[in-house]
Amino acid sequence: MHYGLQNMFYKYIWSANWWNQGAKDAAASHIDLRCQKRDSAAFQALVSSDRDEFLLTVGGDAILGKSGPIKIVRCEVETDAPCEVEVRLIGLIEDDDRTLKSDVLLEDRHAYVQKRKIQPLWIELHAGESAAAGTYSGKVRFYAHSMFEDEVLERELTFSLTIGDRALPDPREYSFYLDLWQHNCNIARKYNVAYWSEEHFAILDSYLHSLGQLGQKALTLIVSEEPWCGQRSFIDAEPSDLNEYSIVPVVKRRSGEFAYDFSRLDRYVELGEKYGIREELEIFGLINVWEHEEEGFGSIVQGYPDAIRVRYYDEAEGSYRFIRDKKELAAYVQALERHFIEKGWIDRVRVVADEPEDFELFGKRMACLREMAPSFQYKAAIHQSEFIRKGVQGIVDYVPILDCAAGEFEQLMQVRSEAKGRMMYYVCCVPDKPNTFISSPAIESRVIPWLAERLQMDGFLRWNYTVWPDDPLEKLSYRPLLWKAGDTNFVYPGKGGRPLLSLRYKWLQRGIRDFEYMQLLKRSGLEERVEQALQRVFKFDHPAQLCPGSGKTAEQLYSFHPEDYDQLYM
Repeated sequence: MHYGLQNMFYKYIWSANWWNQGAKDAAASHIDLRCQKRDSAAFQALVSSDRDEFLLTVGGDAILGKSGPIKIVRCEVETDAPCEVEVRLIGLIEDDDRTLKSDVLLEDRHAYVQKRKIQPLWIELHAGESAAAGTYSGKVRFYAHSMFEDEVLERELTFSLTIGDRALPDPREYSFYLDLWQHNCNIARKYNVAYWSEEHFAILDSYLHSLGQLGQKALTLIVSEEPWCGQRSFIDAEPSDLNEYSIVPVVKRRSGEFAYDFSRLDRYVELGEKYGIREELEIFGLINVWEHEEEGFGSIVQGYPDAIRVRYYDEAEGSYRFIRDKKELAAYVQALERHFIEKGWIDRVRVVADEPEDFELFGKRMACLREMAPSFQYKAAIHQSEFIRKGVQGIVDYVPILDCAAGEFEQLMQVRSEAKGRMMYYVCCVPDKPNTFISSPAIESRVIPWLAERLQMDGFLRWNYTVWPDDPLEKLSYRPLLWKAGDTNFVYPGKGGRPLLSLRYKWLQRGIRDFEYMQLLKRSGLEERVEQALQRVFKFDHPAQLCPGSGKTAEQLYSFHPEDYDQLYM
């Protein structure tokens, strides 16, 4: 048997593995950890056997092998640190190359482990605001037995935890502007509940809690049908259901008047506020709606330059129909605007344009929408810098893709000095690096917030919190020539309506907390310490070297060594 420790960024790959990997990867028996108050420190414990299968358990419940006698190994963590201790089994997810890689943090309390396979454990110590600063010690013990034998201590590993004297802010107060889009109909489908039902909202409560723990700032509100054409699933050999529908039911009364029900929208906004997600209401489905005419996803409002699709129930006809008249569309948009004004939310509203390509057409769409609802403000996720340079009237927040943000850094900084709103950056299925795919080096999820600081951006946007294919725990890989596995999610659908967090979620969270600590240091007059940390982590001379055309490898652009990042806290 092999027992050992690794840092939190260890990523196990189960494929073609050398016989000595279990011993080699578990060589360390001690690890030193560091965190601040209202923070956490994490590491991994590894267990494997060269000869026999075994059961690994992280709880105290009685357990026997269902197929007869088998060695049972129990992990126990003890520490004098004033922390809550979390221990989870780490599950493997199949990547596009068919290898199994560490990613999902399981709720299961035990796992069957075949011989020569390493089973990683996630161990995290959560330090609250009142935790006393100091250095503490801890032990990770492994007990073993079979059937009705008494347990025997097989191995004891040790760790230390130093808690600093500064406290990170509550995630609700993070300055890092995180925007991970929510795809709530997809969540409902995974739990087989009706859209916007009581059961759906109960599940969304758990998912918004997990987003709130990252410091999420924006709530996604989809107000028309299919703003992304079901993510074009019609091109796939084995399509998954990725359709997203409006949160606003619309009814045409027998009198001919339209009625708009904003109760679901309001409830979702209030649910987000419960977890501190209150900076922005990002509206999808009003501008730059994706179109694919041949596949049926065309424009349906006569004489209107965008493909807004608003479904309603016609009481007189007893059937569902779609708004096709420009005046009726305007009435709906104006009702939305009026509702946001009446609720006192209008300053938080951002109507989102997702990757507009035709500048002239986009200008026409903006003009129409601004005429209908002049109070709306806009945000654009863009992959062409001309949309920033030309200064489209009404756009307040700009989110360039990383290649654009890095390649035209000086131009964007000039625009930023004149812009009213925020400027973030995003990654999606591109670029290859840095990114948050299953295949991405673990450190790259941590790099994401560091890059925001280096590029003088407010934060980060990604499209993918829960855009799962139909059975993500069994087969996450989907459309691999376009979307690498992991491109679609940071969490997985767990039992009981709760999300299963991923290692990538945890690594991103670590980077966000690093960003918050940088801001704390700068407010304390320690800007030079932050600058030294950035110079230690980043190796490029100019941000443009982040672009694929530079020919630089990831290792030539930023450090792969967690200790270089951890030096920020020394």
